[in-house]
Amino acid sequence: MFALALPLAGCGGVLDPHGPIGTSERLILIDSVAIMLVIVIPVIVATLGFAWWFAASNERATYLPYWSFSGQLELIVWAIPALVITFLGGIAWFGSHELDPFNPLESKIPPVEIQVVSLDWKWLFIYPNDGVASVNQLIIPAGAPVHFTLTSSGVMNSFFVPQLGSQIYAMAGMTSQLSLQADEPGDYPGISAQFSGDGFSDMGFVVHAMSADDYARWLASAKDRGAVLDTATYAALAQQSSGVKPTTYHGADPKLFDSIVNETAPPSGGAQEQSGGHGTSAAGGGG
Repeated sequence: MFALALPLAGCGGVLDPHGPIGTSERLILIDSVAIMLVIVIPVIVATLGFAWWFAASNERATYLPYWSFSGQLELIVWAIPALVITFLGGIAWFGSHELDPFNPLESKIPPVEIQVVSLDWKWLFIYPNDGVASVNQLIIPAGAPVHFTLTSSGVMNSFFVPQLGSQIYAMAGMTSQLSLQADEPGDYPGISAQFSGDGFSDMGFVVHAMSADDYARWLASAKDRGAVLDTATYAALAQQSSGVKPTTYHGADPKLFDSIVNETAPPSGGAQEQSGGHGTSAAGGGG
């Protein structure tokens, strides 16, 4: 049993939530599995029971070669799956509306605004109200809602923090929204859940959820260190590269995110040909 369960080890993040959205999604998963087991387990037991009872060696089994129809049996056969589908459909309907990523989280604390840009192959996080930004690391205050506005510099990607919940796509020329919250301080892995090219496997980040005081200190220190995130800095950052170390910027251009969405910001440049003329390589880093 343990050996069969090993392939499910990667699901630990989803099944170990640390935020209200992740907790609600886990409840939907558990409820859905429980409803399906209501029909799956009896079917497995009945299959084994029929195989044993109607074995050739069992002389007590009744043989009915001319039996063809039973209204009661038909009712049972169709009613149970219909009820299962109805319950699953209800969970999906109410859950999808309740967990709509565009819905803000209810909280007395105002949400932290963060703009997310999917680059090749890294994540850029801009804090528009504080003028700072970071690459491949996301700093948030624990216990406070975070409102994300997401886009992509080119290739469609998918933003996902399994322990906080709700993966959502980032697409060029448009924005999507997402609200998440970490209930307690900790480090939560974030991933790209959409294949986007050579450097996809290195396109990860860590969400550092801090106490309110630690978060305030980080913001204060971030405003005085790193390079200035202006158009020229973004143009260099947007070039294809992978395995980029976490970096902090200050003086973030307040119009940068809108220019990326409107596709007026410097482009990534795309894949560059190798000197041999065969294949492509990632400009600015290995991919």
